[in-house]
Amino acid sequence: MAQNRAEEDEFINKAPLQESRETEEERKRKEEEFGYGLYPERSGSGSRFKQGSIGESLFTFRHKCHIMLQVAMDTSPYAKLLLGAMKSSGCTVHKDRHFSCEDCDGTVSGGFDAATSQIVLCQNNIHQQAHMNRVVTHELIHAFDHCRARVDWFNSFRHLACSEIRAANLSGDCSFVNEISRFNFGLKEHHQACVRGRALRSILAVRKVSREEAELVVDEVFDSCFHDHAPFGRIPHNKKDAKFAYRDYENRDRYYANL
Repeated sequence: MAQNRAEEDEFINKAPLQESRETEEERKRKEEEFGYGLYPERSGSGSRFKQGSIGESLFTFRHKCHIMLQVAMDTSPYAKLLLGAMKSSGCTVHKDRHFSCEDCDGTVSGGFDAATSQIVLCQNNIHQQAHMNRVVTHELIHAFDHCRARVDWFNSFRHLACSEIRAANLSGDCSFVNEISRFNFGLKEHHQACVRGRALRSILAVRKVSREEAELVVDEVFDSCFHDHAPFGRIPHNKKDAKFAYRDYENRDRYYANL
């Protein structure tokens, strides 16, 4: 795993310290227990091309990934609200420092690496701007939780489950349009069922835990975490909702100034 490179970064000090060198046994344990095996460039196996090489530019999706990331940061109301909220909380996000486009296992689109306070974007699995927007939003919610709370990502399933519930609930993962595209239909509490299912799937992807144990933890924290809508103030079911939430967030200082 990469080490923390910049002590001046706003929320880098909230991440656990890593040893400068890891034994092979420790590396394998992290791959098995914490899902690092899904991110080869995080686990030490590395990319086929040297970073910044001509081969990388020509034969990987890295350049396209960076372009789509910039578009998401500039235009997505979800991402813009989260970036603003993190800056207000003292955790300014820098594109070059806190995002990394990498090749990943085919089962994941992104991830939040708490050890380095870095969001991983799976350049080989994200090919459309709408998908990039959702992944950036989902992982920024994890980063926001990392910033505002003492989240014990590696030792507490409850903390992990809570953040996964919030990310599925607030990122648009379970929007009506996305659920229709997956051929998932339902009426009563369908959104809650979607959030529960996606949170469960995320936990099982990155932790070596039984489905029964994961379901139990999700059930334990679901109500409180599902109703925690920070920093949106509401569940943004679509882009229009997210725009309203972003407008309200931008106007909050003006409101308090007039009290």
